[in-house]
Amino acid sequence: MFNQPVNKILVIRFSSLGDVLLTTPILRALKQKFPSAQIDFLVRPKYSDVLKFNTGISNLINFETDLTAKIKYDLRIANYDLIIDLQNNYRSRKLLHGLQPKIYRFDKPTFKKLLLVWTKINLLKDIKTISQRYAETANVQLDEKGLDLIIPEKITSILDIRKNYVGICPGAKHFTKRWPAEYFIQLGNQITDFGFTIVIFGGKDDIDVCTEISSKIKNSINLCNNDQILQTAVDMKLCKLIICNDSGLMHTASAIGIPLIVLFGSTVKEFGFIPFKVNNLILENKMLSCRPCSHIGKSNCPQKHFKCMVDLKPQIVYEHSQQFLKGL
Repeated sequence: MFNQPVNKILVIRFSSLGDVLLTTPILRALKQKFPSAQIDFLVRPKYSDVLKFNTGISNLINFETDLTAKIKYDLRIANYDLIIDLQNNYRSRKLLHGLQPKIYRFDKPTFKKLLLVWTKINLLKDIKTISQRYAETANVQLDEKGLDLIIPEKITSILDIRKNYVGICPGAKHFTKRWPAEYFIQLGNQITDFGFTIVIFGGKDDIDVCTEISSKIKNSINLCNNDQILQTAVDMKLCKLIICNDSGLMHTASAIGIPLIVLFGSTVKEFGFIPFKVNNLILENKMLSCRPCSHIGKSNCPQKHFKCMVDLKPQIVYEHSQQFLKGL
């Protein structure tokens, strides 16, 4: 327990999209615990839009590797009372080395994750979300709300609020976390026949797959963009349901409260990266002894069969999506 007066707090999470979004409940909890404190956040510029309009943050500091020396100097003279390092890697430790404030570091359950991957011994059965683990690091209590993504009113959508949309997000950083494109195409056409318009979301790394899928789903709308996350979130808000992989856009949809169907391949819920406090269904193949094959994802299936995704047939996902949509 940190019992000294706290006037200035620094939170560190450099990346990635989902990890940064998952810090937002902790920012609320810190503001509740230290209402008069200045709370600064250190993040890579690529992900700063996620926090740019968050009223719980006093100063948003962009972390750029080539400015490390200057940033370290600025942190020293800022004279923080408390630093919460939710990144806790070599780079963040090097940056904070020699600073005097009390530092709380995220205790990553790396060993337990690798034990599950390598031996299938599961010491993570008590599933905790990453936000819960962050809260334990910061020694704060979370409220009952979900993630925060504050969007200014000037950002608007081209979608028609009178129409019924279902969003799909086919991208993910690693191959083994991506449901096959042909499955998204089959599912998209089934949902279209059910009376909904498919909207396709992605970032700059997803342009090719989003273009391919859009060209093969009748009347679909391709809103893949150059990582404009606030625009994506505004457009997602007009969807009745989002169907996606375990990805940053899963957490984006969670942050704006859209119901989710999530397809898990090589990773598992026990790792903690699951939709946070939003109506969701995770679909996964629990019959495979090779899952999980990685705690982050791989560029190919080590067993060459990719059954974790291939066996999740479009018809299965369609039937679940029907249930979601009928209940809305």
